[in-house]
Amino acid sequence: MERLRDFLEQAVLRYNTVAFIENDPISVPHRFARLQDREIAGFWAAVLAWGQRKTIIQSALRAMALMDWAPYEFVRNHSEPERARFACFYHRTFQPTDALYFLEFFQNYYRQYDSLETAFAQHLQPTDDTVAPALIGFHRLFFNHPWAPERTRKHIPTPERGSTCKRLNMFLRWMVRRDAAGVDFGLWRQIRPAQLLLPLDVHVDRVARRLGLLSRRQTDWKAVLELTEALRAFDPEDPAKYDFALFGLSMGLDAE
Repeated sequence: MERLRDFLEQAVLRYNTVAFIENDPISVPHRFARLQDREIAGFWAAVLAWGQRKTIIQSALRAMALMDWAPYEFVRNHSEPERARFACFYHRTFQPTDALYFLEFFQNYYRQYDSLETAFAQHLQPTDDTVAPALIGFHRLFFNHPWAPERTRKHIPTPERGSTCKRLNMFLRWMVRRDAAGVDFGLWRQIRPAQLLLPLDVHVDRVARRLGLLSRRQTDWKAVLELTEALRAFDPEDPAKYDFALFGLSMGLDAE
């Protein structure tokens, strides 16, 4: 296990660098300095994060352009005619109905709260082992509106349905993790890095299985818990840092 830990630590050092940013969706919130702008840009980029990374970034940047490159000001103060700009916003299965509801939620939310952190952290106790309660609570909050479209639920997953919640776990990694590398932001302090879970997709899943870190057959919520627990054996305070290692290693496998 010590050899595997050393191997993963070296991979983290290789991929957790500013060079990682340019071709990753995290580059979108890195364009902004204001906390709320980074939250909104990061959330959109994370939710759109399936498919080719280049296309994901293009779609997220298109959303930011529709918000006049000032997402916080836009979501708080936009009018109905301005919201109509998103009537032609598509990214794979993410459609205008979803975009318009996102804007509705964010406008209502940011008129009450200063930071999106509260939407997650209010459901989490310091003693909770993982962010699972935060993900469940956020999902319920996000759809706690009578006009919430049923089709939009597939874009905001929940552990209650067995989803890996890959995109939300990735977003939380961006907001919560903090180190000197300059990739993740470390803006939120009410969630501990030790509570974060691995953003598990098919690529990370494949590497984890090759390394003997994951044995569960299904790529689901229980697999996320299993993989994160295995990585906690190497760093119990910051298991999500190994996302850099596993994702970076997966790019090498995909090129084979």
